[in-house]
Amino acid sequence: MTIPAPAQPLILVVEDDLTINQAVTDRLVAEGFRVAQAFDGPTAVAAADEHRPDLVVLDVMLPGFDGLEVCRRIQASRPVPVLMLTARTDETDLLVGLGVGADDYVTKPFRMREVVARIRALLRRVDRARSLADEAQPLLTVDTLAIDRNARRVTVDGIDVHLTPLEFDLVLALAVEPGTVRTRDELMREVWGWADAAGTRTLDSHVKAVRAKIGGQRLRTVHGVGYALAVEQ
Repeated sequence: MTIPAPAQPLILVVEDDLTINQAVTDRLVAEGFRVAQAFDGPTAVAAADEHRPDLVVLDVMLPGFDGLEVCRRIQASRPVPVLMLTARTDETDLLVGLGVGADDYVTKPFRMREVVARIRALLRRVDRARSLADEAQPLLTVDTLAIDRNARRVTVDGIDVHLTPLEFDLVLALAVEPGTVRTRDELMREVWGWADAAGTRTLDSHVKAVRAKIGGQRLRTVHGVGYALAVEQ
């Protein structure tokens, strides 16, 4: 019996500029990905529900409603990695974007190879997280914070906490060694699959989002070094 080859990852490209959308689509198809396209906010949400993509490339500025609202709705329905495309360089805008569940971003104008590299890094992270969950002890607790690796579920004081895929991986990376300070470079390599100077803003944004969800006192900042999951004495 012939076993069919696994399907290539499906990427949903959401961009209202037809030229940019088609250029990204053509490059991803050339790289071997399957691609679906959307050009406005409502269509993007419907396409994500219909196609159940493995990753979403999402522009911030869209007609209908913007990419931040698209990201909120997609993540509330089914958590999926999101790479945002933004022309905004203001840090506040980037923090807001990452706070609604985006995993990473590239700033326009961008190089296609950078977009492809970020996509591959995010997909590798998802695959690695699944492999580690299969190999590791399924349940992990730190004080009243509980992590179910198999269900990718986190509870605090017995109450479910909704985390995006990357937020879950960040909490897990810190919870494996509670109380131990993990450097920013370590976390970027382990959680994102890459590390560079620009990535520290991405990390800081996700830490801010996680703090808001699990309680600020649980995640400790060691200035100039990194972060640690606090353990009650």
